[in-house]
Amino acid sequence: MSASFTALMARPAIFAFVVLAALALLPVAVWLDLRHLSDVALREQAQSLDAMITDIRGYYAKNVVGRVNAARGRAIPVHNYQVVDGGIPIPATLSLELGEVIGGRGENMHYRFVSDYVFKSREPHQLDAFEWGALETFRGEGADKPVIMSVGGSLFDRNIRLAAPVLMGETCVACHNTHPESPKRDWKVGDVRGLQEVEIAQPIAANIFSFKYLLAYFAGAGFFGVAFASMQWRQAKIFQRLNGDLEEANSFLAAISMKISKYLSPQVYRSIFSGERDVVISTERKKLTVFFSDIKDFTVTSERLQPEELTQLLNEYFTEMSKIAHDHGATVDKFIGDAILAFFGDPETRGAREDAEACVRMAIAMQRRMEALNDAWRRRGIERPFQTRMGINTGYCNVGNFGSEDRMDYTIIGAEANLAARLESIAAPGGIVLSYETYALVTDVVKARPLEPISLKGISRQVVPYQVEGLIDDAPADAGEVINEYSDGARIFLDVGQVSERERERLAAVLKKAMERLQTAGQTGH
Repeated sequence: MSASFTALMARPAIFAFVVLAALALLPVAVWLDLRHLSDVALREQAQSLDAMITDIRGYYAKNVVGRVNAARGRAIPVHNYQVVDGGIPIPATLSLELGEVIGGRGENMHYRFVSDYVFKSREPHQLDAFEWGALETFRGEGADKPVIMSVGGSLFDRNIRLAAPVLMGETCVACHNTHPESPKRDWKVGDVRGLQEVEIAQPIAANIFSFKYLLAYFAGAGFFGVAFASMQWRQAKIFQRLNGDLEEANSFLAAISMKISKYLSPQVYRSIFSGERDVVISTERKKLTVFFSDIKDFTVTSERLQPEELTQLLNEYFTEMSKIAHDHGATVDKFIGDAILAFFGDPETRGAREDAEACVRMAIAMQRRMEALNDAWRRRGIERPFQTRMGINTGYCNVGNFGSEDRMDYTIIGAEANLAARLESIAAPGGIVLSYETYALVTDVVKARPLEPISLKGISRQVVPYQVEGLIDDAPADAGEVINEYSDGARIFLDVGQVSERERERLAAVLKKAMERLQTAGQTGH
């Protein structure tokens, strides 16, 4: 059964058809039961009517025809007909005795004739509240009033009582007004003599099984509902267990994800887990700004410190530098011993100029942070704290996933990356050295001076390094040595301290010529 329900639930169209068919069967079951109930009621009424007629016929044969034949055709209608030869019952006596005949069968139908005026030789009739009320109504409002009914019963049965008036006719008035045992001698034609009462009782339980089709429908629907609820409960338990397993798996994956994030740069981590980047061996050639730094005389410093203290200092150093790199948008490639390799331009880029500027600003922020860290380390008893050197170069590199199908590394390769490492090696402790390619992109934001051209191993051309002296924005407003102005159609950058005597004369002539052209353009309106 469970398999059948599972198969049914797996096919929504068939399940919907079954539900619609079940709903369509409900009115069919109701109609069949109503027809059956009607058949049962008609059969019971026919049987009751047949039994009543049979009893009445028997009563009439015995107490009327039989008595008349015994008296050789003589008939005397009297109330005490049984003690009179040829006596037959008068209508009131007939009604009373018919009630006993019909009610004596013990069925659910009873007939009764009652009156508050009985002959002196008879027992007074015991009337209840319904009967007294009916008599008062008929006598007060008229005998032409419709029959009076009362419906009652209990939780397990229902009954209906019907009361109709018994009216005095001419023959009855003459008899009752002259009879010596009559309790009333002023009857008139049409007066209410008493009540003719019919009572029918019907046990509710007797009709319950008359609704056999409806009960069968509800039994089937109940069975289906119980089976469906049972299956839903089982599925709910399965889903609950699966949800628990999924929550546990998600918690495990979240923990693993957090651990993996410690081994990847935030940009690479986001690109992989968001689905933007596939974990396959592939590379691209992009223009990057590469940053390389290491600690001067790290070996010597490490020999002066205990391993635990060295590990703590190095972790503090990498933590602080990584935070600054993250704030500036750098992709931290790796830590190589005491060195840091990072780059700008992949997987996210803001443009070559903006990437170069962000890299230089990051390097300056790192050197400033190193000054604060060195002060803190000296107060902790470190005699010779770390001093870092940094090199920055901009150029095309291959960037992407390198390695094998089982193990790969997201990194960069190329001569431009090697050049950044070479520039770092010639930087002074606490200094930053740029390549010309980087300096050309940040001349409007960085103050730097050229160094002597050098030849580096692995680099075929001579390289002109630039020593960073600070950001132009950091120069005092009244220093007067740096002019950095730009607008639409104009860009002026002049570092007076970096200009030689010969260049000053040439630049003065260029600026003078520029002033003349500006004045001429202003006079002509162009």
